Amino acid sequence: MTDIDISSPFELNFKKSSVIDEGFKASFSNLLSMITTSGDKNKIKNIKIKELKGMIDSFTISDEKFINNEYFAKLETTFNKKKILNFLEKRNIFPSIPIRNKVLLIPILVDTKNESINLFNSNIFYEKWNDEKNNYQLLDYLLPSDDLEDLIKLQMMSSSIESYDFIDLIKKYDLNDYIISIIYKNKNDVKILSKINLNNSLKINNQNYSNLDLTQENDINKILKNLKSIYEDEWKKNNEINTSIKLPLTISIESINYKKLMSLEETLANIDLISNFYILKFDNKFTQYRIIYNGSPKTFLNDMNKKNFNLIMENNVWAVK
Repeated sequence: MTDIDISSPFELNFKKSSVIDEGFKASFSNLLSMITTSGDKNKIKNIKIKELKGMIDSFTISDEKFINNEYFAKLETTFNKKKILNFLEKRNIFPSIPIRNKVLLIPILVDTKNESINLFNSNIFYEKWNDEKNNYQLLDYLLPSDDLEDLIKLQMMSSSIESYDFIDLIKKYDLNDYIISIIYKNKNDVKILSKINLNNSLKINNQNYSNLDLTQENDINKILKNLKSIYEDEWKKNNEINTSIKLPLTISIESINYKKLMSLEETLANIDLISNFYILKFDNKFTQYRIIYNGSPKTFLNDMNKKNFNLIMENNVWAVK
């Protein structure tokens, strides 16, 4: 479900339906920003409003008001998961499970002209990093607290800052995931080395920006937007749903336990890697479900265990115990 604010001037040609249609487009764009990488999102263009509406399960309009001849409202849109997955699969795009995550971000500004290292003070990236956040962004950033001891250690390592492991600084925070951004400023050129550690997988990323002025807000925002997009993409790649994998599984549960049976159906409906499920057969003893799963059996068992369902294989059928 996506939640956005919509508005439009209240003029003679005002049409509420047109405003809502524009809201649907914005909601769909936000959804794509949440579940696809920036590169894949750019492949999706000019979708017709009729096709978009066909992927919507429901929507709610609330807080409608008119202020100074302008219409305002909140639009909540719920998209059909199966239809969204099919839409992306036809375009050979693997979506990601939209999991929010908190990461430690250590932005280090190195002024090559002055040969200075700034971690807290005089570091525009530290100061502005969390000023703006869009609701479709999945990463929440924790910046290190101002500690003179940390800064002194970095300054002592200035000649080998790229090979420094930062382990003493990272240990201070109870987070497994971290990103270290080393930002080299040389007149109007900026080079950024990012060490991105997500899900115990370390990636190195290099970016170069030319003809920029770090005293100008537009230039700073350009770099911040680009870096956040890169980090979001790396996180999404860790949580991709491979819709080309269609693993058929069968689950059996006792029919008499109606409460647990309903709980199982709700669980299956809310696991992102399950693209479809239906009742295969049932009688007064057992009900069997056929599941199409976009992942490995091991991942499936982990998903079910997290939902407090213990499964045991019996005659090629996963039995709920």
